[in-house]
Amino acid sequence: MTATEPTLCELYDAGRCRSCQWLDRSYEQQLQDKRHELDRLLEGLPVGNSLPTVVSKTLGFRNKAKMVVSGSVERPILGLPVKDGEAVDLCGCPLYPSSFSPLFSHLKRFIATAGLVPYNVARRRGELKFILLTQSQFDGSIMLRFVLRSEDKLAQLRRALPDLLVALPQLRVVSANIQPVHMAILEGEKEIPLTESQTLEERFNGIPLFIRPQSFFQTNPDIGEALYAEAQRWVGELDVHSMWDLFCGVGGFGLHCASVPGKTIALTGIEISAQAIECAQLSAKAIGLRDIRFDALDSTSFAESNLKVPDLVLVNPPRRGIGKPLCDYLSEAAPRYIMYSSCNAVTMAQDIRWLTDYRIVKTRLFDMFPHTAHYETLTLLQRQL
Repeated sequence: MTATEPTLCELYDAGRCRSCQWLDRSYEQQLQDKRHELDRLLEGLPVGNSLPTVVSKTLGFRNKAKMVVSGSVERPILGLPVKDGEAVDLCGCPLYPSSFSPLFSHLKRFIATAGLVPYNVARRRGELKFILLTQSQFDGSIMLRFVLRSEDKLAQLRRALPDLLVALPQLRVVSANIQPVHMAILEGEKEIPLTESQTLEERFNGIPLFIRPQSFFQTNPDIGEALYAEAQRWVGELDVHSMWDLFCGVGGFGLHCASVPGKTIALTGIEISAQAIECAQLSAKAIGLRDIRFDALDSTSFAESNLKVPDLVLVNPPRRGIGKPLCDYLSEAAPRYIMYSSCNAVTMAQDIRWLTDYRIVKTRLFDMFPHTAHYETLTLLQRQL
């Protein structure tokens, strides 16, 4: 489509939402532009094999909704922050699955019933800041989080919740997050469980993965599943018997790689979030993996304190990358292989340039975030002898 042709989003066409910055480009053009950007960032680095891009669905692919709550308690609006005196309702966003629409309708009524006054940024009044939804593609169950300014309305929320659970039986996990700071921060440190269960089960490639309220998890489950499967295939082709999964989150990469058919791979997964590590340990137990360890530690500190180096180090860092200290350590420790999963190819390319003793065996782009400039990249590096 061109800039003058209508898109599939009325809010974009009206200039009221620009979350999808590239919605005026055809999907084919988006993929080309991302590929060109990755090639530019890796320019000068010898790439053994640049594999075809893994493409996404362009609509209904998100498993999460992060909605700012505005308007009034009688007529709440779920969507974007108020700008120029106007709030934008995103309940009809075509990136969400169709199953989200009835959820939003019920939640608007619930907000009124429970008396959860939306937080007014200008006046610094009100309680309810955000509604956060996550859906499991495995069984359709839902995690619902209410982000509140304080605990003042918690009793009201608890009293009204049973009726919501009856109306929406797919709600598996409900919690309240307390975010008292008057800043654009999505959530606070304190999470208050409101249901007995606080774990949502997902399954990628037959491997159970567990999500808790403050755990990170991919927003595009189809591409996330393909990403983990690709890492598993690549490890299956290598002669490796031990690996570290650094910045492991809930363990998706490590669990897939340790489950390669016909191989026995000792796995150590490291993640700073204790909650994510609990989820990873739960998955390992469910699968029945034995030679496996997950610990809540800083990835760089863990690596630098270990004398025994594995055959493979897998890193899946946040957008800032792994950084020069960890790159320097890996260069000195010299594992045979490094597998790098990145949501920011700019920092990945910089990190690879610091890993001067490694060459790129292969790389693949995964279009995790259609209609934006963002994407995921998986790259396999091998030490040059």
